Amino acid sequence: MPTENDMQSKKLAGAKAGPSTKKFLDFNEVKEDVVVMKDGTLRAVLMVSSINFALKSEDEQNAIIQQYISFMNALESPIQIVVQSRRLNIEDYLERLKLSEREQKNDLLRMQITDYRAFVGELIDLGQIMQKQFFVVVPYNPMSDKRKNFWTQMTEVLTPALSVRLAEERFQQRKRDLMNRVNSTVANLSSMGLKAVMLNTQQLIELYYRAYNPELIDTEKLDDMENMRVAENQAAP
Repeated sequence: MPTENDMQSKKLAGAKAGPSTKKFLDFNEVKEDVVVMKDGTLRAVLMVSSINFALKSEDEQNAIIQQYISFMNALESPIQIVVQSRRLNIEDYLERLKLSEREQKNDLLRMQITDYRAFVGELIDLGQIMQKQFFVVVPYNPMSDKRKNFWTQMTEVLTPALSVRLAEERFQQRKRDLMNRVNSTVANLSSMGLKAVMLNTQQLIELYYRAYNPELIDTEKLDDMENMRVAENQAAP
């Protein structure tokens, strides 16, 4: 007669694997510095510098507000402004200070490093130091490519190689249109005194990795894209 443990083992053995995490993500892939969404739309992400608005004079604040209004009025397509806050990890910095303290031969400088390291440690104990990063997401939505007619679908079925080539051509055309929007957005941001840099493929993957794995980012670092591609090619049969 089977025991309760045997029945439970059979249940676990016969249980189907759960759905992949990729199923719950909104994007399909990151390709050529662009995020490709599951609905075929594209995204480019800009990292933008910040302005300490509170330290500006009243006239400077009013000028910044007017520049921001002009920036919003100049937009020809929607954008998304994202502020990411995360706890600043300075453990590596404290370790470097400790190493410098041990290697310092000057007694006075060694005492100053000791006091400074203690001050930073107390500052961390009093409260969490947060790091803020600012991003502007520029989308591109090709409305005309949402539906395919019957002959287009038949052509793709009968000639898959042609379908791949056409898909690549469509991607490159959409990317060019997206880059036009990115360049326009960067120019409008620079008029406000803000510097904007478009994230590349590696930086985009790290950004999403931090967003979906905030508890692992300090303990498990993400490998470089080139190393991951080499490892993937080596593992392929």
